[in-house]
Amino acid sequence: MPAAVPPSGIYVPAVLFFKENEDFDVPAIKSHVLRLAQGGVTGIVVQGSNGEAQHLSHDERKEAISLTRKTLDENGFQNVVIIAGCGAQSARETKKLCTDAKDAGAAFVLVLTPSVWPGDMTTNNIIRYHREVADYSPLPYMVYNFPTVTAGIDLDSDIILTLSEHPNIVGTKLSCGNVGKLHRITSVKPPSEFCTLAGVSEVLLQGLLSGSAGAIAALPNLVPKLHMKMYALYQAGKIDEAMKIQSQLGQGDWATRKAGGVGAMKALIAKHFGYGETHVRRPLMAVTQLSGTYVDKLEELIASEKTL
Repeated sequence: MPAAVPPSGIYVPAVLFFKENEDFDVPAIKSHVLRLAQGGVTGIVVQGSNGEAQHLSHDERKEAISLTRKTLDENGFQNVVIIAGCGAQSARETKKLCTDAKDAGAAFVLVLTPSVWPGDMTTNNIIRYHREVADYSPLPYMVYNFPTVTAGIDLDSDIILTLSEHPNIVGTKLSCGNVGKLHRITSVKPPSEFCTLAGVSEVLLQGLLSGSAGAIAALPNLVPKLHMKMYALYQAGKIDEAMKIQSQLGQGDWATRKAGGVGAMKALIAKHFGYGETHVRRPLMAVTQLSGTYVDKLEELIASEKTL
């Protein structure tokens, strides 16, 4: 019997806060999880790219998931879904991460394609890898397509649709931002059968209009309520109003990348929401000075967020 499909909606790959010595800043992590849940998000992705998953040990990955689940449950947000990033460079390690994710309280796993040897990752090998891990995974499995962090490996719609036939593969995140690819998938596999999520806020509404289930996007770390307002307008059929907010989100997505990515988000959260510090793990760079046009744009979005 096919595994359960994630609910449609807005998911956020939560940034992870550290102390100066790079240990977990547990109070800040809990405050962030709670603010995202209070902002109405459908789910939280733990140990995604924005959560610096590649910089975490196996034990830290489990701790991040369990801390997120405990924080949600203790504050009445049992319905908020946790998706765990579980990609590694071998099938063996990825399988272990999937098992760890279940033990720690995740509901779904999200898996990147290995990329140390991109020349060996033929279409057949990509399909074989994801099928093998999905066979083993104790949780429903989502395929993560993010060419920027996989040496340019970009799964096309044929590969993803082939993988979608596996009974434990229930969705995909498309951080490639390719709306045409998204539409080809959703025209064959509706959200009730396969959860196709845009991977960036800048194509959130465009993806929804093309049949997506929503998005997993970094920008809701800053403005979850603004995303949920746009999503509600879309659901209500108020497309013109939704597009006005979408234009803001598109500008915000670009501004986040230009202002410093993960480091900039942490710095803005610390400044405007009163928790966390700017520390990141190397080789990422902390952002200690918030200034410039792109920061101004993001602070305009945060001002809008605080009115909701």
